[in-house]
Amino acid sequence: MSCSARRAALRALLPGAGVDAMLVTDLVNVRYLTGFTGSNAALLVHAGGDAGSRFCTDGRYRTQAAAEVPDLEPVIDRACALALAKQAKALGVGRLGFESDAVTVDAHDGLAEAADGVPLLRAPGLVQRLRAVKDAGEVEALRRACAVGDAALADLLGAGGLRPGRTEREVALDLEDRMRAHGATGPAFETILAAGAHSAVPHHRPTAVELRRGDLVKLDFGALVDGYHSDMTRTVVLGGAADWQRDLHALVAEAQAAGRAALAPGAEVTAVDAAARGVVERAGRGEEFVHGLGHGVGLQIHEAPYVGKTGTGALAAGMVVTVEPGVYLEGRGGVRIEDTLVVREAGPELLTHTTRELLEV
Repeated sequence: MSCSARRAALRALLPGAGVDAMLVTDLVNVRYLTGFTGSNAALLVHAGGDAGSRFCTDGRYRTQAAAEVPDLEPVIDRACALALAKQAKALGVGRLGFESDAVTVDAHDGLAEAADGVPLLRAPGLVQRLRAVKDAGEVEALRRACAVGDAALADLLGAGGLRPGRTEREVALDLEDRMRAHGATGPAFETILAAGAHSAVPHHRPTAVELRRGDLVKLDFGALVDGYHSDMTRTVVLGGAADWQRDLHALVAEAQAAGRAALAPGAEVTAVDAAARGVVERAGRGEEFVHGLGHGVGLQIHEAPYVGKTGTGALAAGMVVTVEPGVYLEGRGGVRIEDTLVVREAGPELLTHTTRELLEV
């Protein structure tokens, strides 16, 4: 879908929000609607069409903006949001929507003054609603990002990169370098590499602790490709697995399979979470599954929809989400298995392809 088509889709939502134009200031949303990748920009999307819409950035990005946003009239100003708010009245805007989930109280006061009597109305989440369903180009970018993650992990394992004596931090940096070697701009987020008892900490940050034989090692990582993020978690054992490690991995694998199977258009996100969580609860481990089942991925590593007990709404075809149950035995070790999938009418499409079998390396 082109950026102009995305802006048209946003325009269709404006009447329901009770506004004549939308001031977009979240840079991720600006990128989604324009293709602009710079660090300072804002966008005014007019209900009347692109002729009344304006894109603003500052002088550092004049040339870049001309290349990336050739189809909107540019405004060059350092204070982008204020500059566009000042133009609202002249553009015939009677009510100006703004991203109240991204604008601070102080910034709102400035916008209200700049708008010169044009009422500002809260209109949060409109662009995020559009972003939740990915078009074919976005899915392809996510597919490439996931393929980079798969390839990097295969390289790491094939080169003996997971071995006793290496530190968590060394392995994490090695994995990130391998993602770059396969074409990633960088990691999608700070790599989680957690060994031994640390694997029971859901978002452990790598340390100088050395990997030891017999450790569970949890690798949660992703690649950033063309602005899109991948996300995958695998848990392996260094050397032969103990019975309790096999049992824990098998339980999480069963829960993850149940979560994947529950992904379908129209499925409530709470029901998808419950499908996986129920497996863990029936095994008496419910209190050790301490986070939601998954989340949307795209231009951000965490975006709508949230798949968890406190999530709202239903899945739709084209949404790209993670399924990542985990069970964590404090002081002993934990297992998480995560895949990224596209919700499809015929069943979920898997984008991460590394085996989910318990690997003993």
